[in-house]
Amino acid sequence: MKQVVEHQSDLLVIGSGAAGLTLALHLAEKSKVILLSKGPLSEGSTYYAQGGIASVFDEGDTVASHVADTLVAGAGLCDEPVVKFTAENAKASMEWLIKCGVAFDKEENYQGDSSNAPYHLTREGGHSHRRILHAADATGKEVQVTLEDRARAHPNIQVLERYNAIDLITSRKLNRPGNRVLGAYVWNRDVEQVETVKARFVALATGGSSKVYQYTSNPDIASGDGIAMAWRSGCRVANMEFNQFHPTCLYHADARNFLLTEALRGEGAYLRRPDGTRFMPEFDERAELAPRDIVARAIDYEMKRLGSDCVYLDITHKPADFVIKHFPTIHKRCLEFGIDITTDPIPVVPAAHYTCGGIMTDLHGQTDLNGLYAIGEVAYTGLHGANRLASNSLLECLVFARAAGEDIEGLLHKIPMPGQLPPWDESKVSNSDEEVVIAHNWHELRLFMWDYVGIVRSDKRLERALRRCAMLQQEIQEYYSNFRVSNNLLELRNLVQVAELIIRCAMERKESRGLHYNIDHPQLLDNPKPTILQPD
Repeated sequence: MKQVVEHQSDLLVIGSGAAGLTLALHLAEKSKVILLSKGPLSEGSTYYAQGGIASVFDEGDTVASHVADTLVAGAGLCDEPVVKFTAENAKASMEWLIKCGVAFDKEENYQGDSSNAPYHLTREGGHSHRRILHAADATGKEVQVTLEDRARAHPNIQVLERYNAIDLITSRKLNRPGNRVLGAYVWNRDVEQVETVKARFVALATGGSSKVYQYTSNPDIASGDGIAMAWRSGCRVANMEFNQFHPTCLYHADARNFLLTEALRGEGAYLRRPDGTRFMPEFDERAELAPRDIVARAIDYEMKRLGSDCVYLDITHKPADFVIKHFPTIHKRCLEFGIDITTDPIPVVPAAHYTCGGIMTDLHGQTDLNGLYAIGEVAYTGLHGANRLASNSLLECLVFARAAGEDIEGLLHKIPMPGQLPPWDESKVSNSDEEVVIAHNWHELRLFMWDYVGIVRSDKRLERALRRCAMLQQEIQEYYSNFRVSNNLLELRNLVQVAELIIRCAMERKESRGLHYNIDHPQLLDNPKPTILQPD
């Protein structure tokens, strides 16, 4: 019989990207923190983020301009006070990162002490100024590695790698007074057993849910775990219909999930049809610098119109030295597939990239469930509206992780440690001998989400998707009830729940706005509202 294992901490952080690491480091000075990571600590979306982080550092730029650009990209659905809060706190968050040791690129031609050189700022689609701090084309890696090293070295942070969070433990689920989070059941993948984590506060920093689609730029762990767990615990979600499809992912049979940063277009790359002609000027006066939803739909339209497997991103008109210096990671990676980006156009396709909706929170990251916080891509703060402005994603992680940290710090002395929690009960389940069921359901889910709930939607496609989703949910729940948990089963259970939320939100929005485009409702409504779903 396996030994019952219970961990205990002041704060349990589920997720180990920029948001989770930032929160853990802020709280570790005054509390014990457990940092839970589904895979290796660095295996998350932060590590693969290329472009950079938006913040006003240039004297010719203003916070008001950053706010205005974000509101325009959000297509009328941003929460303006939240946008202002984020933009106003951006520089302090960046300065904290710099203090932690993150090395952003600086201007090379500065005449004077190099330590005082200004940061090299790039511009991306939707921005009116150069305000993107970056570390070449591997900004996320620089942030992730720097914060990860600090977290591993901190005596008050316990890192649990290769652990899946299964479900939150709440007082309501245990028939105790109130409605507060008490911890979580987690699955230790190495020894294949369920353990319990007891905590005064829990923060979900699990990222988005783009793995619900067949083609995605995200790493394999982006399976909507936090959103599904929060929903099952009674938290509202909002704007799940707004899934950002990154316009430019490398199209190659052996190149899974490789994103080609927005900064390529920011530095002058053109999008071309297979015959070499440009097409973005025909769709938007901003051409390649239009917001991602416009660019992704334009590419999707051209591919379908031409029957083409891809379009091409071309930066060959720039000097080779310039291209290699600014995009060393992309240059090296593409060479592995026989593509020299200094001389060859790059074959690209859109792919699911970012979840703009999520768990509803306030300005401190607090959810509907007492003691439960949600930060980063897993959350709906109101910042992104109907479309996320490029390089506001890592910024949101940092700003709201710091805000959540301050909030939790003020409550630490008021909340006692939960009492004893019941261990996980698997007395009525057995080992599965039908993994093929999971594999089949997994493939079916991601395929119909891509076909029916993708870049372009219709009422009929959404209705079909919801019916298919309901059938899969029933099958998966029966499987979950009868067999011991596994990584694939836990992810599939969460993904099918998130798929339902995406479809239901999409069905409620009777217009086309931002990332949600429905051919049966092409118009814009005069008074748009967020789409909010409430658990039963």
